[in-house]
Amino acid sequence: MKMMSKESVTVAYGEPVHPVMQFDPSDSNYLYLMTSHQIARVKVAACDKYTACIECLAAADAYCGWCTLETRCSLQHECAHSDESNFWISASEGVQQCPSMTILPSEISIDKENQGLIIQIHGNIPSLIGMEMSCDYGNKIQTVAKIPTDSLNQFVYCNFLPREKYPAFPSNQDHVIVQTAVRVNGKNIVWANFTIYDCKRTGNIYPKTACINCLSAKWKCYWSIRKYACVSNASECEDLIQINNSSDCPQIVPASVVPVATGASQDITITLKNAAFVKELPLECHFGTDKLLEAQWVNASAVQCRNVLLHTSEERHHFPVNLQLKGKPDRFIDSPQMMTVEIYNCATGSTDCSQCLGREDQGHQCIWSESSSSCRLNTESLQILGVCPPPEIRKIEPLNGTLEGGTLLTIQGRNLGRRFSDVINAVKIGNVKCLPLQDRYIVSKEIVCWTGEAPEEFADVVTVNVSREGKSREQFSYMLPVVKLMLPSAGPKAGGTKVTITGNNLSVGSELRVLVNSTKECSSLSRTDTTIICTMPGVEFTTTVQVCVQFENKSCIGNNSTFKYEKNPSIIDISPKTSHISGGRIITVKGNGFLMAQNVSMAVQTIGKEQTNCKVHTDTVITCPSPAASNLTTVNKPAPVDFYINGRLYTDDSLYSFEPLRETIHISKFHLEYFTDPQFFTAKKEKWIKHHPGEPLTLVIHKEPDHLGLESNEYEVKIGLISCEIQIVSDKVIHCSVNESLNTSERQLPVTIQVGKFIQIIAMLHLGGSETAITVSIVICSILLLLSVVALFVFCTKSRRAERYWQKTLLQMEEMESQIREEIRKGFAELQTDMTDLTKELNRSQGIPFLEYKYFVTRTFFPKCSSLYEERYILPSQHLNSQMGSQIQETHPLLLGEWKIPENCRPNMEEGIALFSTLLNNKYFLIVFVHALEQQKDFAVRDRCNLASLLTIALHGKLEYYTSIMKDLLVDLIDASASKNPKLMLRRTESVVEKMLTNWMSICMYSCLRETVGEPFFLLLCAIKQQINKGSIDAITGKARYTLNEEWLLRENIEARPRNLNVSFQGCGMDSLSVRVMDTDTLSQVKEKILEAFCKNIPYSQWPRVEDVDLEWFATSTDSYILRDLDDTSVMEDGRKKLNTLAHYKIPEGASLAMSLTDKKDTTLSRVKDLDTEKYFHLVLPTDELNDNKKSHRQSHRKKVLPEIYLTRLLSTKGTLQKFLDDLFRAILSIRDDRPPLAIKYFFDFLEEQAEKRGISDPDTLHIWKTNSLPLRFWVNILKNPQFVFDIDKTDHIDACLSVIAQAFIDACSISDLQLGKDSPTNKLLYAKEIPEYRKIVQKYYTQIHDMPPLSEQEMNAHLAEESRKYRNEFNTNVAMTEIYKYAKRYRNQIVNALDSNPTTRRTQLQHKFEQVIALMEDNIYECCSEA
Repeated sequence: MKMMSKESVTVAYGEPVHPVMQFDPSDSNYLYLMTSHQIARVKVAACDKYTACIECLAAADAYCGWCTLETRCSLQHECAHSDESNFWISASEGVQQCPSMTILPSEISIDKENQGLIIQIHGNIPSLIGMEMSCDYGNKIQTVAKIPTDSLNQFVYCNFLPREKYPAFPSNQDHVIVQTAVRVNGKNIVWANFTIYDCKRTGNIYPKTACINCLSAKWKCYWSIRKYACVSNASECEDLIQINNSSDCPQIVPASVVPVATGASQDITITLKNAAFVKELPLECHFGTDKLLEAQWVNASAVQCRNVLLHTSEERHHFPVNLQLKGKPDRFIDSPQMMTVEIYNCATGSTDCSQCLGREDQGHQCIWSESSSSCRLNTESLQILGVCPPPEIRKIEPLNGTLEGGTLLTIQGRNLGRRFSDVINAVKIGNVKCLPLQDRYIVSKEIVCWTGEAPEEFADVVTVNVSREGKSREQFSYMLPVVKLMLPSAGPKAGGTKVTITGNNLSVGSELRVLVNSTKECSSLSRTDTTIICTMPGVEFTTTVQVCVQFENKSCIGNNSTFKYEKNPSIIDISPKTSHISGGRIITVKGNGFLMAQNVSMAVQTIGKEQTNCKVHTDTVITCPSPAASNLTTVNKPAPVDFYINGRLYTDDSLYSFEPLRETIHISKFHLEYFTDPQFFTAKKEKWIKHHPGEPLTLVIHKEPDHLGLESNEYEVKIGLISCEIQIVSDKVIHCSVNESLNTSERQLPVTIQVGKFIQIIAMLHLGGSETAITVSIVICSILLLLSVVALFVFCTKSRRAERYWQKTLLQMEEMESQIREEIRKGFAELQTDMTDLTKELNRSQGIPFLEYKYFVTRTFFPKCSSLYEERYILPSQHLNSQMGSQIQETHPLLLGEWKIPENCRPNMEEGIALFSTLLNNKYFLIVFVHALEQQKDFAVRDRCNLASLLTIALHGKLEYYTSIMKDLLVDLIDASASKNPKLMLRRTESVVEKMLTNWMSICMYSCLRETVGEPFFLLLCAIKQQINKGSIDAITGKARYTLNEEWLLRENIEARPRNLNVSFQGCGMDSLSVRVMDTDTLSQVKEKILEAFCKNIPYSQWPRVEDVDLEWFATSTDSYILRDLDDTSVMEDGRKKLNTLAHYKIPEGASLAMSLTDKKDTTLSRVKDLDTEKYFHLVLPTDELNDNKKSHRQSHRKKVLPEIYLTRLLSTKGTLQKFLDDLFRAILSIRDDRPPLAIKYFFDFLEEQAEKRGISDPDTLHIWKTNSLPLRFWVNILKNPQFVFDIDKTDHIDACLSVIAQAFIDACSISDLQLGKDSPTNKLLYAKEIPEYRKIVQKYYTQIHDMPPLSEQEMNAHLAEESRKYRNEFNTNVAMTEIYKYAKRYRNQIVNALDSNPTTRRTQLQHKFEQVIALMEDNIYECCSEA
């Protein structure tokens, strides 16, 4: 499994994980796992989620254990002293080894003096002897803890907390629990609870069962008969007879008492159990009132309360019966089961005959008086009549129900039976029975019954027959409900969609439910006879569900109604991201799926006063007014913004749904920053403006600078009630004019300006002059004009013209300045939106098109030769599918493959190459070999670079050996440079070792390039391309409206309008797309943009080429045209033919086009940019021919602007791309904690060591060496050549922009001062302001590497060996050896002489082994290779 990229992600809850997992090769504490659509790097164990030892060990995670003295669950290496005994408890030891403790004693009386506690510790605890220990009682109360010398950690002795620091007892509680912990080295490691109790409180809390509760308490309490109280010390019980069990306590035996009418006197006898203990005590009867009665002992076990007189105004009331010790309030004989006496009042609660007589069942002696229509006490024991008036039905509800029955019918009235048995079979609707519910029956007043099933629809009265029959005035109707339609039929899966179900008779019955798939219910239900409105619940996945209506829990009807749950609406971006505190600014919300939203609201956390309602315009656009700010302390700080769609809080749908029941931490994705309200004033800040009616009025309003970035359409200026039309808006000035007359009866009108909800009156307009005054003014002016001299008249006229021209020029300059600002701001906002979309598409699709390692090596090691090798060794085309271009698989001769040599040559050549490989793996031979070749004058720089790359391939499997060779050769190079100018070392690549260093850096930095730098670099490339495509691009010259390079700037104002085309193309997994192009694009440029839109997730090498496709425009349903750059319709201008554009063909917005692969290539054009400019042009003619004599009619009407003014577009492009460039530079010049740059640290330490050996202390020299080794040698090469890393198309224009970026990176790494002036090239001036900050980042990067712990040779060799292992089968080393041998053969004599001259190689006779290689191969290699 190859890791393409690495980042922290949250795996979706409940999603299955693939069983194939792999440890992170750099850190075995992490694991890579896969779900269906993502790969995640997670810890092998999430130990920190367990907060207790038992949880930690019970999880049985082999990696987790309990860190005893740190009281946390951790990996073993994360626990201090984990290698020592008992500091870390593994899961295999079992939960029984978790530390715990027991406190002796565990229950302590508050009346007892305690000196200390004994704590017994269980489980695994390291030796605590010598550690700082204490007992922690909470609330910052600690006492000294000691360990006896012979206890072996089993026992700890603690001083008890002082009595004055005892915690307070909770109310109605006789004890308090105190948590105590053993504290070691300032941290509580084990804890337990003990109890402090108070027996006196036990009796006081339960006064009616004091004795029983005292003797049954969990702790030891005693009952004192003499004090009749609960005590904690047995010595306080001085009685001869003691009560030891709660069953022996004196207590009242409850007995039933016949109900008594209010005000009637009675005698109540109370039987006692265990009365021998209290037989001599005087007692009083207590009935919960203020009056006490003396109790008379009847016998040894009973007392009597005589002449008890109790009153109540209620229908009935139960009085408690208690016995209290005389003279001792709150001292009662225990009454575990409360004895009561019922007192009733016939005059209360009985409003009719049935209610009154029905009380007989409760033992109440009541009688109904017809004459007074009242219920009274039957004092004369009269015979109670059995018949009451007939039932009176006053109300029935509901008035209808379903034919299936089951409707809860409520009947209210009078005389509806004395008891439930009277009405069991007494209720009918016509002939259909209604079954009463006993628990809902209210005597005489109300009957609730289930309606029976009816055979057909009918209506009839409700009858109740209780010896006599009563009928309702209203009829109950049996009806058949019908469901017809449900709208809408689709909505987001988050729920919240309000649906309307239409039909007939939908209001019938008492109970209704709308069921979704028979499991969930539609909530917030309301209904009428023809409609039901309810809110759909949320579901987890998109699906189609059945919806039906259930009446009275019977069958469900729905007319096959279905509801489709679709993907939740998603919000991509909001703009603008600022608001003023008065609110009301229109915030545009972009996303998709908005047409499903029935209501949307916006809320701003911590600052907004209230939610504001939004308006849905299209499926992708919503507008919301910003709320007014209520919390002004958070102004100028971004506040989180929440959106509610259909009443559900919006969250990122890729992580969560809208379901409000899911408990998740919600983090707002969007933010809104509030600023103070804008301030406006007139030009001279005057409060009064004079104006004559009938004259044109233009207002100039000045504005204080702000950070809101308001658009012209956000201002509204009014004079009174008349709108002032806004014409010009800049950052500081607003111009508006009134075209209609201001004639009004009012002479003063307020001038108001409104932005959102903010309204400011900036001045009062005074309308001056009457008609008479105007007439007089005209006469006077006429006389003055007649008397004026002609010269003065001409002078005044010219002055006014000059003034108007000057004002017009100023307005034009302000407008131009505003347009430039607007262009920069809009360009940045548009590109940010596009890049946000692009970033999401990268995450969702196949990712960044990285080249495989072997192709990266090919292009980096052999940049001049890779294209030749590709042409020679291209594999046959492999079609991706029938509708796609061919996949070009690049095969370098050094990549893995068969070493193709004839069989008759193979034995000698294999033996020779093996022997030559042995020689190259000899350090002394290889160094002499390289030096011997470099001394040859005809061994050119290209040969040296080629040899270095071949050696890198040949020794790729032994990078540690390769590194040692490189270091030895570098030492020789440093020695040679130190004697001359050491600062020039490694500046260029002119020697074998310098190219070897380049290759070594490429190998070691590849992982960093893939994992850290690749994504920001690719996004920068995409951003450059997106920005260039925003404007016009001349297809022949390559110059563009937006660029970073002055030489590629289109220095004319070519008006270009975007066109969104609906294009169909059967390829790349998509059938049709909307593609954004410019109307100035040639047809080849349009094809390129279409191919890019369709193939954006496919490597460039697999795209079809522009000349392989045709583009057809369907102008009407019957007419279509093949669009080409040149055809018979092409126009001629100034003797040149102009390339066709979309504007030429007059293709409208939203036009339908079809692109298809063709076998006939368009041979009308080869490469457009190679066309003869004498015959063809696209946007502009050659500069040398734009003279006054040859200007065309088109050009003569072009706006005259100095070409240099368009240099501001460089700044616009730079500002738009700045964030992406900053992200790239930070990625290059940052150090990740999880992936430190080991190779860079190792090599920089090597340079510092070599400088120290040679006495080079100049820090600038070391800085230059490091810069020449890494940034300029590797990173600049990558920045200029993205095709080394990605499978993309690097156009000439992108190459020019990258040259400017690379120059900025070079300047950032330099230490020389930038000598810039007005004549300096723009490529250096463009980033001059950012260079000082970039240099600080570079210096910090070098410092961080210097401060890293040094690497040993063993650590570095292990790292290099791992790199070799990862790519050990990528290259054919035999081919590399053969290529190196060709150099050995060419310089055979010089190499032999060098080997003879070197004592070490001569002693080991390496020259003879070299001669053996020559002997084996020189007769075969050229013949065999030619045959091959």
